[in-house]
Amino acid sequence: MTNHITTKWLGGMAFESNNPSGLDLKIDAGPDSGGEGAGLRPKALMLSALAGCSGLDVASLIKKMKLEVDDFQIETIANLTDEHPKYYDKVMIEYHFHGSNLHEAKLQKTIDLSVEKYCGVMEMFRQFAELEIKTVFHHK
Repeated sequence: MTNHITTKWLGGMAFESNNPSGLDLKIDAGPDSGGEGAGLRPKALMLSALAGCSGLDVASLIKKMKLEVDDFQIETIANLTDEHPKYYDKVMIEYHFHGSNLHEAKLQKTIDLSVEKYCGVMEMFRQFAELEIKTVFHHK
């Protein structure tokens, strides 16, 4: 199976990229790099892709395991190298669960399954970055 994405130059430093979902996203550099800051930054999008991919796994498993979670977010904190080409060499992925009836062991299992088995973007990141996974439970 292949993915085919078309990314079209809009002029200046702006681009528009399509997605199999049928939605388009705009990419632009910041004013410090000659852009208008009117779009998403490519490297940051990689972190959104990482969190989104793993988040979909976890959300699916929460549903499948009938776990009670009021709120759930993923904080992705990445270190960029100093030299060009700059890339993420260390990435911390923090999973935050909020609720009054959090089943910690089962929620941790959803993360472990995503990190170790299901998340393809996580596997791609493993090729170039050191990953640190952290889980935080916020009991109400």
